[in-house]
Amino acid sequence: MKTHQPKLKPPPRPLFSCGFFRYCTQSVLSPTNPNPPALPLSEQPPPPPPPQPHSESSSSSNTSQSFTQWRFSHTPISTSNILADPSPETTRMHHQSPPPPPPPPPVIISDLQELFHVAELQFSTGLDSDKVKAIYMLQYSLVNPRAATEGGELVSCPPAVMRGVLGCLKDKAVAKPATKVLLALCLGESNRHVAVEEGAVGKVVEALVDLDGGAVAERALAALELLCTVAEGAAELRAHALVGPMMVEVMRRMETTRGRENAIGILAVIFGGTGGDAAVGFAPQEEVARVVMLAMQGDCSARGRRKGAQLLKILQENERLDITQEVG
Repeated sequence: MKTHQPKLKPPPRPLFSCGFFRYCTQSVLSPTNPNPPALPLSEQPPPPPPPQPHSESSSSSNTSQSFTQWRFSHTPISTSNILADPSPETTRMHHQSPPPPPPPPPVIISDLQELFHVAELQFSTGLDSDKVKAIYMLQYSLVNPRAATEGGELVSCPPAVMRGVLGCLKDKAVAKPATKVLLALCLGESNRHVAVEEGAVGKVVEALVDLDGGAVAERALAALELLCTVAEGAAELRAHALVGPMMVEVMRRMETTRGRENAIGILAVIFGGTGGDAAVGFAPQEEVARVVMLAMQGDCSARGRRKGAQLLKILQENERLDITQEVG
């Protein structure tokens, strides 16, 4: 390594103090020098120093560091920083609800007596996890073809199990399997009596308020129409103060053909029979006729049109509505 001797008087400092620029101005860029000499080892520019995150020695290093931090921030995110950040992204991160948990694996019990016994034990614990297991177990088992042949009408649903199923109707996490289970149970006549005794009519009506016009509401309407085949269920339906306006609203937003058919059948139960007069104050008859005729003119099944014609005839016979004037 070459050692420099101290000089008595330093030469005047050039415009560029860096050895690299001095070399370029003196030799490399000179047009008269065909063979520029090699850059002396002692005057080669030193390698760039490693980045110093907190160094403020030069403006160029500070600029490079600030750009690096802007592009790739290595500052750890603490809880206090997140809570203090009022940005929409942070707010969305904190208030976004987690996705619903997946349903439990299928558990199928073909013996209805054993199925209802296990479901009753699970509902009795009061735990949400056991409630979810019970409702899905009932769903998987009741759609099993063997269940109808091995149990059938001989085994009725216990009241405790029916209460557990009805309690799931307003729970958005399990409303879908709950309507499937309730409809499957109501296919049995003995289970309809059990459901009516446990207040199923009122609970289904209240659940319909929060349901959209899709398949879940369709199954709830189908179960409600089956419950109306029981005399006590039809009487309870007519006595419900919410059922008239609610059914009109359900008819407006119902999206499925089967759902419209079931809704028309329920309206026919409300305004027909000996208890029809009780429904006069619950829903405007003109509005009922209007939504029924709109449903009949749109995508409606043949059975739905027959039910609608029966309902309009009932209204006309009771002198509640001039059907010809309404149609015109």
